[in-house]
Amino acid sequence: MNPIIEESIQCPYCGEYFSTIVDTTVLPQEYIEDCQICCRPISFKVTSDLEARISVNVYREDETL
Repeated sequence: MNPIIEESIQCPYCGEYFSTIVDTTVLPQEYIEDCQICCRPISFKVTSDLEARISVNVYREDETL
């Protein structure tokens, strides 16, 4: 499996969809990336389940993860 994936996410601020690159070599991980549309900081949480399925969840910076 390729450790670098492209994910389409929806910004929790402006609601627009955009594609971003996610590095899955270290899981779980949390990081902040700015929205490509409105430039607000999005918190990313990347995890894997027991079947190695990758899950990318995004939150507003002020939301609890």
